[in-house]
Amino acid sequence: MKMSGGVEWALHCCVVLTTSSRPVPAAKLAELHDVSGSYLAKQLQSLARAGLIHSVQGKSGGYALTRAPESITLLDVVRAVDGPGPAFVCTEIRQRGPLATPANACTRACPVARAMWSAEEAWRQALAAVTIADLARDVGTDSGPEALPAVRAWLTGATDD
Repeated sequence: MKMSGGVEWALHCCVVLTTSSRPVPAAKLAELHDVSGSYLAKQLQSLARAGLIHSVQGKSGGYALTRAPESITLLDVVRAVDGPGPAFVCTEIRQRGPLATPANACTRACPVARAMWSAEEAWRQALAAVTIADLARDVGTDSGPEALPAVRAWLTGATDD
């Protein structure tokens, strides 16, 4: 299954938001990830429209998760950014061309469609089984226990540099 690059950025932002007890400005998220602010803003808007994050206005404004990271799945983020529609859409190719199967003979989906829908269902179940909290935990495992605290310190300007 192919996802847009925005899904990756959105997931990273959600993990980063787990580190902060206060809203994180979009500009700070963009700087942290070295990505265009306008590009990242689109992903943040998608997350906000889906109710996964909310924006806080004002001098101390920014973005924050709307609920616990344990309750936000990767599938929630994929749906927010790429939409809820199916990755595979059957166009009934078997009903085209010189040897087309008549529509009335197509009483069930073709083997290609069935296989693709099955694969998509497995993909969605795998995404639904992983949460933002799982990713945050894995960052600590993969990058060391100081990785996310370092992000938190950088976001708040409490670094030693």
